[in-house]
Amino acid sequence: MHGEPRGTHAWLQRLVGEWTYEMEAAGAPGEPPVKLGGRESVRLLGGTWALCEGDMSGDGTADTLMTLGYDAATQRFKGTFVGSMMTHIWIYDGELDASGNRLTLDTEGPSWEDGNTMTKYRDAIEFVAPGHRVLTSDVLGSDGRWTRFMTSHYRRAG
Repeated sequence: MHGEPRGTHAWLQRLVGEWTYEMEAAGAPGEPPVKLGGRESVRLLGGTWALCEGDMSGDGTADTLMTLGYDAATQRFKGTFVGSMMTHIWIYDGELDASGNRLTLDTEGPSWEDGNTMTKYRDAIEFVAPGHRVLTSDVLGSDGRWTRFMTSHYRRAG
């Protein structure tokens, strides 16, 4: 069951390094958007998994860990996301677009409308320029429409 890196794994290499980011997320109803910044360090595990460790606040009070890999058997990207500010583990399943610059990751998590039910979410990581990538997060509402609730701009650190 040993997995060797394949051509598609090279996409993960693009994530490797030190990043800073600025995030804007939807605030509570009637409130302005929340703006945060932080740092992220990304390394590869065996050439087949990217480990993305983030510090949202810059002071270690809100840490995140994203894993991303490519499953050659299913020809899909797989991964997880956890954060110190939540108890849910997000399980990703996704694919690259035709340009090879945008990875769309589908997942499921607690609904904002009813915390007792699950709903669909979609994260996308897109390389928009050398040293600049954007992470967007959307949620599927009960009306069947996707709503963007977060956008983060990542830039390579020094």
